[in-house]
Amino acid sequence: TKRQWQAVMGTTPWSGYEDPDSPAVSVSWDDAKAFIAALNSYTGKAFRLPSEAEWEYACRAGTTTRFYWGDDLSCTAIGEYAWWYDNTYAVGEDYAHVVGQKLPNSWGLYDMIGNISEWCEDDWHYTYTGAPVDGSAWVDSPRNLRRVRRGSSGSAQEEHCRSAYRNYLVPGNTSRSVGFRVVRTP
Repeated sequence: TKRQWQAVMGTTPWSGYEDPDSPAVSVSWDDAKAFIAALNSYTGKAFRLPSEAEWEYACRAGTTTRFYWGDDLSCTAIGEYAWWYDNTYAVGEDYAHVVGQKLPNSWGLYDMIGNISEWCEDDWHYTYTGAPVDGSAWVDSPRNLRRVRRGSSGSAQEEHCRSAYRNYLVPGNTSRSVGFRVVRTP
């Protein structure tokens, strides 16, 4: 959240909607990595970005349906689980909303779809051919020019809200609809 970002980094890279319990946005992949390094130093614990495979596994929470709440072909339930086009952008609320206001997935994870898209550790690949089979991040050497982001933002149409939806950005780019979540490692 913005509150957590400010506590660790002491900065406010975003502008506009300022609720401290909304996601920290307008942070690049590089910024997210800097936050994680600072968080690890501050807490003495080990945090990192999730791999793309870990992100989707956490999002799906054991489901194989279009969304983690079911197929919802007519999109009648999506507004209960996600901030997306119809309940944000279409009503003039094109910003990241306070986290945890929608229903979580069956594993208790909030906002896996909608609100903001999230950085993953992986380099972007157009297909999964050659991807690691153990769920680890797929990182090229040298790193390629794009990083994976998963989830979708509040301005996303329903086809971009699927659990399988993926996209990319250049690691130095920022967007008011992109943030991240961290994974704690043992």
